[in-house]
Amino acid sequence: MQNFVYHNPTKVAFGKGSISKLSNLLPKAKILLLYGGGSIKKNGIYQQVCEQLEGHQWCEFSGVEANPEYTTLMQAVSLCKQENIEFILAVGGGSVIDGAKFVAAAVNYAGEPWDILAKGEPVMSAIPLGCVLTLPATGTETNTASVVTRSELGQKLSFLCDHVRPQFAVLDPEATYSLPQRQLANGVVDAFVHVMEQYLTYPVGATVQDRFAEAILTNLLEVGPKVLASQDYETRANLMWNATQALSGLIGAGVPQDWSTHMIGHELTALHNLDHAVTLAIILPSVMQYQRQHKREKLLQYAQRVWGLSLYDEEGAIDLAIEKTAQFFRDMGIKTSLSDYGIEPSVADEVAARLQKNGFTQLGEKQNISPEDARKIVAASV
Repeated sequence: MQNFVYHNPTKVAFGKGSISKLSNLLPKAKILLLYGGGSIKKNGIYQQVCEQLEGHQWCEFSGVEANPEYTTLMQAVSLCKQENIEFILAVGGGSVIDGAKFVAAAVNYAGEPWDILAKGEPVMSAIPLGCVLTLPATGTETNTASVVTRSELGQKLSFLCDHVRPQFAVLDPEATYSLPQRQLANGVVDAFVHVMEQYLTYPVGATVQDRFAEAILTNLLEVGPKVLASQDYETRANLMWNATQALSGLIGAGVPQDWSTHMIGHELTALHNLDHAVTLAIILPSVMQYQRQHKREKLLQYAQRVWGLSLYDEEGAIDLAIEKTAQFFRDMGIKTSLSDYGIEPSVADEVAARLQKNGFTQLGEKQNISPEDARKIVAASV
């Protein structure tokens, strides 16, 4: 196992009615309520949050998009400065929370905020924030990561910063009841691929992380179809907690991590505005196939432990594990070929060129995926 420092101070209030705990979690500060397109007003969550904000000074900013836009978030930054905001409360899914993290970092940043993403400039301080999660998927509610899109430049970039880890996360599974099936399916697939990016690399003797990762993968295989079939509370609760743990930092501590599927997927989203989870479902099986020799030991472990496959024929087991993974995504209602979305084979060249331009020339846990390798992976995904 590799050396690591693990620290996750986010306080989680989990379960039915947990939004009622919000008033005790919020600091005595001027608060910005940040949310998305208004669905929280239709499902009653906005009203519940407003009740918890009674007695606090607060204002609101709405309109944060899926794949949060830099220009939109900079409007929120301006509002924070104008209103002297001291705390940000994000209510929504991963995009809203990611957006809140960027806003929190950008308000006190002395330079051009885009440099935080484009140049990896360090963030020395940030406005504290908390969140109410409405869509289980990204795990951003308890981690330090944020992804922001800037459509005018055709870029979707990320940053990591301890200062933007939420102080608390409110997770009420009942908030998922109003979600459309597409978003639920995306959440399951997003969480699944998050685990795979940390698990499917090469062995380092990290038995706790491996077994925990395999448990989450197995849980998602079981929970996924049930989530689409009913509003059963326990099913939704397990989806929410599995998605959080998929990227809380624990299963990634002390192990190599890949993230090439995400980096390639981000370029596809920037080019064709595909849902994030859709790009992951398309690219992961091709990465698994293309990297099968480098990932061989973990692929066999995955085939045996997660899918229960015999290793009598090792190559056959790997092939079947990859196909079962892709079929699971399809069973969740997500198509796994670019052609299914009307995207031409020429996109492979475009993705490779964009990775080269953006400086992402060595992807994967062994840094052995070049833009040319990415071109072949995307070409195999058509």
